[in-house]
Amino acid sequence: MKEITLEVDERKYKFFLDILRNFDFVSVKKDSTPKDIIMSVAKGIHQAKLASEGKMKSRSAKTFLNEI
Repeated sequence: MKEITLEVDERKYKFFLDILRNFDFVSVKKDSTPKDIIMSVAKGIHQAKLASEGKMKSRSAKTFLNEI
């Protein structure tokens, strides 16, 4: 599946999403709210802490960079 990012005028946003959702081959992702972003960062910090304490397996920076 391919992914695209679009910028849509705020006044037409809901209308545009309604149109897209009518296509069975289109998947619309939920917008990230500030709360979602904060929760994601908090989860990452918690996982980093667990990894540094040896309570969670981690991967090397080299492995991470090779994946992206």
